[in-house]
Amino acid sequence: MITIAVDAMGGDHAPKSEVEGALRAVKALDVRVILVGRENIIREELNLHGKWEHLPLSIHHASEVITMEDSAAKAMRAKKDSSIRVACRLVRDGDASGVVSAGNTGAVMATAKTVQGMIRGVERPALATAFPTLKGTPTVRVDVGANVDATAEMLAQFAFMGNIYSRAIFDIHRPRVGLLSIGEEEHKGNALTHATTPLLKSLPLHFIGNVEGRDLYTGLADVIVCDGFVGNVALKVSEGLIEVFKHMMKESLSSTIMRQVGAVLAKNGFMELKKRTDYSEYGGAPLLGVKGNCIICHGRSNPNAIKNAIRVATEYASNRVNDKIEEGLAALHNSAASA
Repeated sequence: MITIAVDAMGGDHAPKSEVEGALRAVKALDVRVILVGRENIIREELNLHGKWEHLPLSIHHASEVITMEDSAAKAMRAKKDSSIRVACRLVRDGDASGVVSAGNTGAVMATAKTVQGMIRGVERPALATAFPTLKGTPTVRVDVGANVDATAEMLAQFAFMGNIYSRAIFDIHRPRVGLLSIGEEEHKGNALTHATTPLLKSLPLHFIGNVEGRDLYTGLADVIVCDGFVGNVALKVSEGLIEVFKHMMKESLSSTIMRQVGAVLAKNGFMELKKRTDYSEYGGAPLLGVKGNCIICHGRSNPNAIKNAIRVATEYASNRVNDKIEEGLAALHNSAASA
């Protein structure tokens, strides 16, 4: 049984969402969960849900909490017994296969990189997130915020890791990899995209060239690579647009369609759309490139999001994503050395 450590004190609704999400996970999945944080608070929340001692669930005490207002670097150095640091230590020491946190994103990334360490051959870790598309298969976007400044070499690694992640988790045999730019023509873009293109062409990937912002949801590419600045802007715009669209749809239904004969069908369609675009169904974003695995969730994650983040962490470990990344990078290095 795979064990996942959950930072129970990190999110906006901690530990309520983390505890309930962990309970849902251990009841539905073949996984053991360690809730990390202030033991008395976690135990009190667990007891609200009835008997839980028979479940594959335990508590590991951590006395400190890194808040959303804390400076990531300063908090990582000063709070040696924070819930996220202790959770990452459990992964480093082999007591857990991965960590899930809805805490301060910068602090989680810095702590995972420092405590868990990096996969051999990876220059920088990258955040990958999956989004629904019109074709029904998710598109993996990488990087969505770990590296606001990136080199062409880093983007090439992001694409390589994203390709392996897409194959392992979403069972896409030969993912189509696109480079996010301002036009599909190769000559369009900036210095970074121009320098990245030949590197992506040289890799053993199904590189389809540039893709535009309008292709984020069409399913044209299975993996879309960009630097963390552009990726995070695209992520936040997407989240905002989805929320606005759902709100507008709800208003329209209540004022017009709901008075018509097709009201029930329209409402069902709206609920289906809401489910397909619900971030909580995708759980969280894996930090590709760190040892073990680290899944970073929205600060406002609800119990369903935490449960699905635990599912993603479990699938990441069981599919040996890190081993495949390390093996792939080693093969590339050997190929380049013998050329």
